[in-house]
Amino acid sequence: MIFDYLNNIEFTQPYFFGLFILLPVLIIWYIKTHKTHSATIQVSTTAASGLSSFKTSLQHLPFIFRLLCISAIIVALAHPQTRDEQQKAEGEGIDIVLCIDVSGSMTAQDFTPNRLEAAKAVAIDFVNKRLTDRIGIVIFSGESFTQCPVTTDHAVLISAIQNIRNGLLEDGTAIGSGLSTSVDRLRASTAKSKVVVLLTDGENNGGLIDPKTAKEIAKAFGIKVYTIGVGTDGSAPQPENTPLGVVVRPQKVSIDEKLLNEIATETGGKYFRAKDNESLNSIYTTIDALEKSKVEITNSIHYQDKFFPCVALAILFLLLEVLLRYLLLRKFP
Repeated sequence: MIFDYLNNIEFTQPYFFGLFILLPVLIIWYIKTHKTHSATIQVSTTAASGLSSFKTSLQHLPFIFRLLCISAIIVALAHPQTRDEQQKAEGEGIDIVLCIDVSGSMTAQDFTPNRLEAAKAVAIDFVNKRLTDRIGIVIFSGESFTQCPVTTDHAVLISAIQNIRNGLLEDGTAIGSGLSTSVDRLRASTAKSKVVVLLTDGENNGGLIDPKTAKEIAKAFGIKVYTIGVGTDGSAPQPENTPLGVVVRPQKVSIDEKLLNEIATETGGKYFRAKDNESLNSIYTTIDALEKSKVEITNSIHYQDKFFPCVALAILFLLLEVLLRYLLLRKFP
């Protein structure tokens, strides 16, 4: 604790430490003076030898306390203080919903370790870069669900993303439901810019809302949609549960790129295709650059004086010297 305290201390007038050169001078003066005033007095053998031993053992303490008092004063003169630097971000944020496909095909292993885990990793990285934005999480497969409403609490967001897993919802790929739920999360937003980043690896095959209807709703509320198609060309290895256990089999990659491109283009967004982890990272970096918030970073530095403990110690050592010199070690004529 003391080390941490001293580690955070800064001295604004360190040149006062030069006064410590006085301490060796005082020590030499004290030694010479003490030898000069030492007297050899013959004491009768009848006197108790322990009578003066107590005072003799303490005779140098007043001088030691005086040195400690001077040291504390020098440290106080050097003006110790702590520095507290705070950073505050202010500006116009963007309301964003990350809409992530969690269907069974997202367990395909053409990404490392699979598509869903790769999508979660880039989503967390994306959240960490958006300092002032409100972000929400929507997941979908055969139905949709709001994993986290739009919020600026990044710790809650990251925890929500980490808890995403396959099997939470009925299986399928309801792109329209995922998009409409995302739009509903942003419908009442007063942010200057509202964005949905929709990530999927398949074709729409379920849900109560058609993707084109969801697209029109997004347009009506001025919501821009970026779409991402995830998957390699051809086929991808995908684990399947069988009576013999989990078996990895190649499955055809079917992404409705025409639909995703249409949704993005008509809402003012852009369509991207991710075929591996690197390209997926690059896509989120591109979206981050396209949707920049107006952020002002303000640094404030607060200083707090810490010389009061040194002054208190100096007074304490001075009082101890006075008590010892004029009470306990007082010489009577």
